[in-house]
Amino acid sequence: MTNPKTENHANELLFEYVLDASPEKVWRALSIPALREKWLPDVACAQSEPISSTPEAEICYRMRDDEEPPFLESRVTLQIRPNDMGGTILTIIHRLPDARLNGHSSAAANDDACYLMLAA
Repeated sequence: MTNPKTENHANELLFEYVLDASPEKVWRALSIPALREKWLPDVACAQSEPISSTPEAEICYRMRDDEEPPFLESRVTLQIRPNDMGGTILTIIHRLPDARLNGHSSAAANDDACYLMLAA
């Protein structure tokens, strides 16, 4: 495995790894629960079944940040494709769709609060 290529967008992290294993072997590790459990335990998943799956190409899981409230959830997409050397390129896309993570604070639509400035 080579060092990951990493990109960072507003609500998304992207990691890319080059693996020595064949795409078929990597797909088995991603899609068979008993094999996946060794590196991605069910306790980290919001649900153990994938959200979506394209056989031998992509699988997506909902992940839970913590076992205690506020239960922030994210979406992790694992994409595989063969490389020229018989190995696999694994791309991990970690999206944070939770609105609480956007950093934007907006007032409620029915907020009629009066804002005052304080004099020094």
